Amino acid sequence: MSGTEPCSDAELEAGRLLFTQAWTFQRGAPTLEFLPPDDRLEIALAGRSNVGKSTLINALVGQRQLARASNTPGRTQELNFFTEPQGLLYLVDMPGYGFAEAPKGKVAAWNRVLRGYLAGRRTLKRVYVLIDARHGLKAADEDILELLDQAAVSYQGVLTKADKISRGVLENVIAQTTAGLARRPAAFPGLIVTSSENGEGIDDLRAAIAKTIAEG
Repeated sequence: MSGTEPCSDAELEAGRLLFTQAWTFQRGAPTLEFLPPDDRLEIALAGRSNVGKSTLINALVGQRQLARASNTPGRTQELNFFTEPQGLLYLVDMPGYGFAEAPKGKVAAWNRVLRGYLAGRRTLKRVYVLIDARHGLKAADEDILELLDQAAVSYQGVLTKADKISRGVLENVIAQTTAGLARRPAAFPGLIVTSSENGEGIDDLRAAIAKTIAEG
């Protein structure tokens, strides 16, 4: 089940080839001063804390430990940059947002990094905004979508944890989330529905990223 048109065989193969390479961790950037040079295209993944972002990255690349996954909200406290062997692309794991337990000063600092990165990164091609299928769009998601709209950064919605709810409920979440994104000026059409547990939609997300890179 997906909110996008089916991918072609060629698009699926391009995605497979991109993500079967040996991706490696490049660096973490706790502040903007630690960002690597913007000398290659970048694809970023953003989402509320504990949305399953690190687990999804590991599923994308087929490596269990590339991105550190944790049940502790707010663990990803840096912009983490991963790259493939040719060094032509960055995959960026952004700090989770919307967590309530972190100190306010820490949250403010992370938000400054997030805003500075989104507004000033000229090679950022698209942000994939991860949305928990169990909850749909929340206020914290709307905040990041507003920021992306203001920065004129292209983004696409990705539902995570689709296996955690019934198909009937999932259909409603897809419809509501698609409608919410359709009102947004910088949102790329189509919603990708995924589950890192059973692999649903992972090939579609790989293909979408590969296509975005090819067009860039």
